[in-house]
Amino acid sequence: MSTTELEELLLDIRACTVCADSLPAGPRPIVQAGTSARIAIIGQAPGRRVHESGIPWNDPSGDRLRQWLGITGDQFYDPETVALVPMGFCYPGSTTSGDKPPRPECAPLWHEPLLAHLPSDRLDIIIGTYAQKRYVPDRESTLTATVARWRDYLPGQIVLPHPSPRNRHWLTKNPWFEAETLPALTSRVEQALAS
Repeated sequence: MSTTELEELLLDIRACTVCADSLPAGPRPIVQAGTSARIAIIGQAPGRRVHESGIPWNDPSGDRLRQWLGITGDQFYDPETVALVPMGFCYPGSTTSGDKPPRPECAPLWHEPLLAHLPSDRLDIIIGTYAQKRYVPDRESTLTATVARWRDYLPGQIVLPHPSPRNRHWLTKNPWFEAETLPALTSRVEQALAS
């Protein structure tokens, strides 16, 4: 796949208005990808702050995610290093308990052609329940149980909870995640970047 083809696809994604009527803040698809990206982060959907800035993961969740990965902002925002592919490309709006789920139209419409432009031996980092449901076919019945099986998905995938500050309670209840999963994640990211 050529860089030009990917650039054209990204222009199409960024111009998408398929679910505009369902987006309270209007469409603003947020995506990042390059043909040599050895890491693909498949998350949920941009939050309000990201929608306003147009910069993916430009919030406290992104700060924590970069810390988990052990990479710099320059590495994270280099599309030839890291592809950022949310389940929903636009901010879906919010409820009293947080953001709404990602719009269901994006992944079926855009993911397959987009991911086809990335290296086949990349590391896919699957973040949150919505991404697990699409990309982890043998997942467990809960996010926690699936994340606890992180070893089973390596070397091609690793599954993570959302790095939102709202998940402090989950991290406290599951100390094995920071003790075991995060060191393995950092190591696998280093391998992916070195290859």
